[in-house]
Amino acid sequence: MEDGILHWNMDPVIFRITDTFPLKYYGLLFVTGLLLGYAVVRKIYQRENIPVADLDKLLTYIVIGTVVGARLGHCLFYEPLYYLQHPLEIFLPIQKIDGAYTFTGYQGLASHGGGIGVFIAILLYCKKYKSRPLRILDLVAMAIPLTGTFIRLGNFMNSEIYGKPTDGNWGVVFVRDDLIPRHPTQLYEALSYLLIFFILKALYRNTEKQEGYLFGLFLILLFSARFTIEFFKENQVQFENQIPLNMGQILSIPFILIGMALVFRPLSSARGPGVKNFK
Repeated sequence: MEDGILHWNMDPVIFRITDTFPLKYYGLLFVTGLLLGYAVVRKIYQRENIPVADLDKLLTYIVIGTVVGARLGHCLFYEPLYYLQHPLEIFLPIQKIDGAYTFTGYQGLASHGGGIGVFIAILLYCKKYKSRPLRILDLVAMAIPLTGTFIRLGNFMNSEIYGKPTDGNWGVVFVRDDLIPRHPTQLYEALSYLLIFFILKALYRNTEKQEGYLFGLFLILLFSARFTIEFFKENQVQFENQIPLNMGQILSIPFILIGMALVFRPLSSARGPGVKNFK
């Protein structure tokens, strides 16, 4: 470290289970985030006297929705032409290298796609088990930014999704890519999401709002943070250089608007029980 600049050269692979199957920090942190999010929601379910078995069923829907949505989101939002020509790589963690398919892990997951996937998964769950969608979305809202914190830490370990060059002494040199000090936007996002988690935790503990309010506030806070941090982030794909807002910002706007509609909509006369006394 020189003049406050961190030179980051972490190997993203912890160890190799086999020659073609590596265990990476990203995958480990992704799973850790999901498990911690589950633990948080489980505690809420217990406090609210909701059967934990219901959460176990919901978790299956959310995990599938997250992975499928994030993968499809990356393929369709950022590299549609490539993946339409290589459809097998959309669904399998492989890539064709030197004429042969090699296990690489999924090369690209989009958080906006993951958000859409979770939303659809919860709607399907609610339809099958006759649950109220906004009620369920309120219950899981706090866990999502906590999980997102660990995913962004995984991006940092991978030296990916970093920021634009900076003259500040808080910059990070991602040695595996270049020797330019850059905004560590993965850490900006991780800290922002962690703060949002604590804000929502405080609201769960101290307030009782109509259904959908906390989920709406989550959408506003998280995607506003994402929209802002994108100004400091390098574009992920070439076509973003030709448009005034990058894809991450464009995709954040609908989420923010939906959140505002939920937070500022007229009070409903038919309120479900709020989440309260979370500790």
